[in-house]
Amino acid sequence: MEKVAPITTLFLDIGRVLLTDGWDHHARKRAATNFKLKLAEMEDRHHLTFETYEEGKLTFEEYLDRVVFYEERPFTPAQFRRFMFAQSKPYPEMIELVRKLKAKYGLKIVEVSNEGRELNEYRIRKFKLDGFVDSFISSCFVHVRKPDADIFRLALDIAQAPARHVLYRRHPDVRPDRGRFGDSKHSSHGLQVHVCETGFVWIGGCRMTDQSSAKPTHASVLTINGGSSSINRQAYWVDEPAAKVHTR
Repeated sequence: MEKVAPITTLFLDIGRVLLTDGWDHHARKRAATNFKLKLAEMEDRHHLTFETYEEGKLTFEEYLDRVVFYEERPFTPAQFRRFMFAQSKPYPEMIELVRKLKAKYGLKIVEVSNEGRELNEYRIRKFKLDGFVDSFISSCFVHVRKPDADIFRLALDIAQAPARHVLYRRHPDVRPDRGRFGDSKHSSHGLQVHVCETGFVWIGGCRMTDQSSAKPTHASVLTINGGSSSINRQAYWVDEPAAKVHTR
């Protein structure tokens, strides 16, 4: 078997890995219904503005002014903010899994996500993510968003971890046949999400497990910081929306 580098560091997204998305289309649709807003107009204004907010170049109040409060409303910004923030829900078993992996293997946990400052800070505090995450590389703090390679280079620098020792887990719209973060197996970024010949190891996400199409003929080992676990028997995933962690 090909020897693989030990995994010492996990890069994790927040949305759809540890928590629900903070402010996705479904949450905005609920807000439009609750506050009797025109969803199509709200969506157009959101898409013109939100990336700038996530990059930390707009305040939350400026975002709301452009998307909702560009005209008089029968509700206040504070009411809308409370509703918006209340859309965030945890995946408790996923959080517990990451805590256990960190404690068992001494892993370094680094969050790499695209989120606006106020929402990101609320989610970190509300769900006590700073109790086990070592570094928060949020787009609002570093003024660059995924998939820009600079945010990953910055995360590697801050974590002081070589890419070959990092496992990256983002939300599950990443296709499982892509072997590195970025768009292809030939990405120059070099942060591998597959670590052995059987396929892929996903920690978190939506029913992401060892993606080998054929059953391996022998146990394949993922080395984690000096320990080891059989990939085909220790694959973790989360079912959405129930968000239950399974092992097999």
